[in-house]
Amino acid sequence: MHDGLKIVRREAGDAGQWDARTLPLLQRIYAARGAASVEQAQPKLAQLHAPELLGGMQAAVELLAAAIEQGKRILVVGDFDCDGATACAVGVRGLRMLGAGDVVHAVPNRMVHGYGLSPSLVEELAALKPDLLITVDHGIACHAGVTAAKALGWQVLVTDHHLPGEHLPPADAIVDPNVEGDSFPSKALAGVGVIFYVLMALRRHLRDQGRYAAQPEPDLLTLLDLVAVGTVADLVVLDANNRALVGAGLRRLRNGQGCVGLRALIEASGRDARRLTASDIGFALGPRLNAAGRLEDMALGIKLLLTENPVQAREIAALLEEINAERRAVQQLMTDDAELAVSRALLDDGGQRPVAACLFDAQWHPGVVGLVASKMKDRLHRPVIAFAPSEPGSDALRGSARSIGGFHIRDALAAINATHPGLMEKFGGHAMAAGLSLALGKFEAFKLAFEQQVFATLDPALLQQQLLSDGELSAAEFDFNHAEALRLAGPWGQGFAEPLFDGSFEVLEWRVLKERHLKLVLRPPGSTLRLNAIHFGGWAGTAPGQHLHIAYRLVGDDYRGGQAIQLIVEHCQPVP
Repeated sequence: MHDGLKIVRREAGDAGQWDARTLPLLQRIYAARGAASVEQAQPKLAQLHAPELLGGMQAAVELLAAAIEQGKRILVVGDFDCDGATACAVGVRGLRMLGAGDVVHAVPNRMVHGYGLSPSLVEELAALKPDLLITVDHGIACHAGVTAAKALGWQVLVTDHHLPGEHLPPADAIVDPNVEGDSFPSKALAGVGVIFYVLMALRRHLRDQGRYAAQPEPDLLTLLDLVAVGTVADLVVLDANNRALVGAGLRRLRNGQGCVGLRALIEASGRDARRLTASDIGFALGPRLNAAGRLEDMALGIKLLLTENPVQAREIAALLEEINAERRAVQQLMTDDAELAVSRALLDDGGQRPVAACLFDAQWHPGVVGLVASKMKDRLHRPVIAFAPSEPGSDALRGSARSIGGFHIRDALAAINATHPGLMEKFGGHAMAAGLSLALGKFEAFKLAFEQQVFATLDPALLQQQLLSDGELSAAEFDFNHAEALRLAGPWGQGFAEPLFDGSFEVLEWRVLKERHLKLVLRPPGSTLRLNAIHFGGWAGTAPGQHLHIAYRLVGDDYRGGQAIQLIVEHCQPVP
């Protein structure tokens, strides 16, 4: 469906200063990502930016310290995605570690409350009788909810990482690196990263007050497993600050030091904790936690992250496994519907694709539209918004938007809101992903406004889909030593991409697996090597050519064991 995908090789980057033990391949890869040393590529916790650089931090820690000192009830309100769930668990665990004696938590139900701190959620939370409410991973756009909480006499601390609107909510304190004028150097913190930073600043404040003169300081580093999972799952940019957080969290998980719930989730997903990578978080742990918020209630996911009971953790992890299987089935049906709708539109337009896609089906599930939008964005390489009724038969729609690199989807929604006030009921998000709600009767008008906004502001050059490659591997680099070095050289993720290579190969053997996947045995030119490769979803109904140009990842072959390797094919095309 995409305009011919193009493989582009990364620029080499500066040579840098390298330890003699660093493989030349890693030197090349790191340099292409702007790192001139292993220390820059894999930063340590000592290199983290100081918590005090975050705006609003002093007011936040004074609010929290007073609440702890006075024995106030603190209510942590999370969000129904993985970042929100881990942020809630970090907030609850961390505050208890720092001496808070009365900490409770809650999370909105996607189907009942919608996103964030809404007045209806505040009304329900009144039964908990909190003195101080803390939002994690939301709140910066929840003006009505914060106002409702303040009207009940509660103090409110907003911790968030989303982009604020024109005005800030009337909270007692706000910590969000993306508030205008905030001096924190990393704008890429996830919600879980923000609350972790608040806890670090609070501990320092308590230390300065002499709280730990006669007792050991709480070790907040024990929370980094949760910080790593939420950060990777939320697809924020893994800048140096986030890589330090994620790298430390991964080391804890690999060493078996993760919380009971995450250890159970790793086991249920069939992953080996000792070899866990950021990719495993993104493709195995994150989706299983997210499934609870999409189809059921994220309270279940948070319960998993807070339990200290291994038996209970395994039971919840098994239930999340079932929910995730259901989520995959629902997602596949909805994606099939979306592809059919797009194909029909292409036929109606003579094969000319629109610059953006806005999709709706009355039978779709609101918890899964984000995944459908993401899938269709990947297939079309266009900004996509997918809508579903907020509940079956409802005239209220919930939409989830996904964008391509270079087009800021949240700013596009803000522009639409400025030129068409009242068209959307609410919206918010990031450059690459956003959420919104509107009435069914306004869908067609919104669709037209969205397409016009994208057409007017999107650079056509961005519509050429590209794969960035790290070039070719030499025959000597096709081995387990290099595959393992690549695995351990991360964490890889957004903004610090996992290495991808390309080259031409002779096809020695091929077969089809499960009617979808293409299994290959390849040989590099001028070599006697026989390399196993697999292209997931790569079977197109016709035999591959004798020679292929492929973009691939080099990994250890867990299935074969020992020191076997294989190539994971991301894209292939015949060589004339």
